[in-house]
Amino acid sequence: MQSSNGRDRGAGDGSERSAENQQAHGAPSHDVTYEDPWYDALASGWGEVDGTGAPAPKVPPARGEQGGAAVRARDVYVEVQRSSAFQEVRATYRRFVVPGVAAFLVWYMAYLVTATTAPGIMARSVTGAVNVGMLAGLGQFLTTFLLTWAYARHARLRRDRAALELRWDTQELTRGVRGDAS
Repeated sequence: MQSSNGRDRGAGDGSERSAENQQAHGAPSHDVTYEDPWYDALASGWGEVDGTGAPAPKVPPARGEQGGAAVRARDVYVEVQRSSAFQEVRATYRRFVVPGVAAFLVWYMAYLVTATTAPGIMARSVTGAVNVGMLAGLGQFLTTFLLTWAYARHARLRRDRAALELRWDTQELTRGVRGDAS
């Protein structure tokens, strides 16, 4: 089977044999062209020739190379970062995360220090084969899940709506700077 630009694309039956190889082995030859409008479009801009034989157009410049519009969009983000709404979202985040992480790290370090320095305490039997060390280890898992649940609940109830409104406002401001209609 041939691609739209004349390069061999295989027979379509899973094998990678060319048409000449199939004829040599007795397989029927199907000279079918494969029309894929995106095949040539994906590689344009890298020095290849387009369908007319002329060099393909150059790749457009990256967004950061546009000059004035990029600088103004950057100013919008800096302005939003300095706004009181953004500072409130960040402060709400920090008021939950910093104490939560500190408490969990203290609890984890206490577990490790106790397990290494006082193995007798950790080996005390609570019930049957269950000892203090096993309960403390399971408590680590429990506190991880509880902290994750509390974080998701706190984010949903206290930060998500304000953060989405801030995001919407930022997108509207940058859209206005770029002059886009969409």
